[in-house]
Amino acid sequence: MAKIIGAVGTSHIPAIGGAIHKGLQNEPYWQPFFGGFAPVQQWLGQEPPDVVVVFYNDHGLNFFLDKMPTFAVGAAPEYLSADEGWGIPAQPPVPGCQDLSWHLIEALTEREFDVVTCQEMLLDHAGTLPLKLLWPQGNGQGGWPVQVVPVCINTVQFPLPKPSRVYALGKAVGEAVAAWQSDKRVLFVGSGGLSHQLEGQRAGHINKRFDLQFLDSMVSNPEWATSYTNHELVELVGTQGVELLMWLAMRGALTAAGPSVREVHRNYHIPISNTATAVMALAT
Repeated sequence: MAKIIGAVGTSHIPAIGGAIHKGLQNEPYWQPFFGGFAPVQQWLGQEPPDVVVVFYNDHGLNFFLDKMPTFAVGAAPEYLSADEGWGIPAQPPVPGCQDLSWHLIEALTEREFDVVTCQEMLLDHAGTLPLKLLWPQGNGQGGWPVQVVPVCINTVQFPLPKPSRVYALGKAVGEAVAAWQSDKRVLFVGSGGLSHQLEGQRAGHINKRFDLQFLDSMVSNPEWATSYTNHELVELVGTQGVELLMWLAMRGALTAAGPSVREVHRNYHIPISNTATAVMALAT
């Protein structure tokens, strides 16, 4: 059986990619953010995964307002990135794990999640930046040390899936991974958030109190945020802050490894590009 080693939640703001490209990680504005990843990178060096299942939201690279699936799973042999207009250089192709992809697609369909199957898929910054933050040197040979299975969740256009539905999706993914006939080690990543709003009268909205409660809940009470509706979450954390649904999916997946988790590290910093940023690593 596959081994679930843990999970990581991280922010994915496009400006992070620009800072990496320009080598600004140690600048005073950026260091409090980038410095928070060192303990996580060290942990992953000690407990290296083979495959990463990344829960993220697409920002128009694959899906736009005319075609917006609620849930989509990548089943490609590799994933390319492309110019999104942010000035982030394209990343090396990310190898896919098709065996796990099809296993998840079949398991989720059996559990009555109607997922869109993507045998061709581009990864935008929400998918590539977590890899760059967790493995800044790649595999040392111009590539990545892990395979990836992308799981895309709509947080762009209403109606959005309910927090409880997203958590249930994560649990179904985790249970499918735990039953996967493989000796590979699997890490879950939730990419997005935390509180932020980029437009309208509340542009710049950040809710530190809620963010910190949410981070605490990831350790001790992972279903806490499922009691909110999406409209309530938007009011609390902003229209883009609802990306924290990715963290809920990630934490739901981790329940397949057992009822409790160990917090490896967390870092919370505000603001980066008008966004409350965080990284959290949880071990099984």
